[in-house]
Amino acid sequence: MSTTLRVGAVNYLNTKPLVERLTDFAPNIELSLDLPSRLADQLSRGELDVGLIPVVEFFRGDDYSFVPDIAIGSRGPVLSVTLFSKVPWAEIHSVSLDEGSRTSAALTRIILEKRYGVKPRFQQLPIDSPADDLTTDAVLLIGDRAMRACLPGYRFAYDLGEEWTAWTGLPMVFAVWAVRSGVNLGEAEAAFHKAKEYGLANAGAIAQREAGALGLDPGFCRRYMSNVIRYDLSVAELAGMKRYRELAEEVGVLASGGRKPPVESQREETGGLRSPLARSKA
Repeated sequence: MSTTLRVGAVNYLNTKPLVERLTDFAPNIELSLDLPSRLADQLSRGELDVGLIPVVEFFRGDDYSFVPDIAIGSRGPVLSVTLFSKVPWAEIHSVSLDEGSRTSAALTRIILEKRYGVKPRFQQLPIDSPADDLTTDAVLLIGDRAMRACLPGYRFAYDLGEEWTAWTGLPMVFAVWAVRSGVNLGEAEAAFHKAKEYGLANAGAIAQREAGALGLDPGFCRRYMSNVIRYDLSVAELAGMKRYRELAEEVGVLASGGRKPPVESQREETGGLRSPLARSKA
């Protein structure tokens, strides 16, 4: 009998194509859904074997590997990671951060500090708290919450995927399927790829099913999954991850005690792209 594989994913629209029928393709997978920040903690505590976690937590993790060729990312606007601000970038002195965010929270700090030279005060915005009446200069929202938000009291709505790519020229990777050290996926690895292939092929049906509960237009949901979010982890995405890690280290958001191996892309003898991590010594 196959050993149960405890897998955690985010319950956002952009994750739906990656988990569609995942447990059908690998019946030994036990799937749970939670916020990305909580999934990272569960993986770190050994409560999950595989987690679709923020990429910043992947770098903080203890010798994690990842399922190759699958990610949640963007090459330009991402639509679901937005910094709403009352003032221009250079005048931001205080920021509220969505509780579910870690990669995007670090990205906000990276852009503010490294691109605009400002170091604002940060505070957390609980997941159920409204963002309309905050006193901070800016508020970061992610996921479905960001796509629904209007926040008319904020003059600017900065798309962080767009900001990152305009600045670096690289894709932004927000999350990967991280695998805890010592976990052997075995035949279950193929299930993650089958789910991705099936989910993207059925993006229209997923959009139709999910749009109502999200209060979004089905056509918008389909275009978001099919044309905005990038689910591949190619050489370009790996370069984006590497640059993100370098900048995250420079601003001090990787000081967690975990190992921070560099990302390097390698081509196997078959010519197919896989993306192992070059292990660095702690």
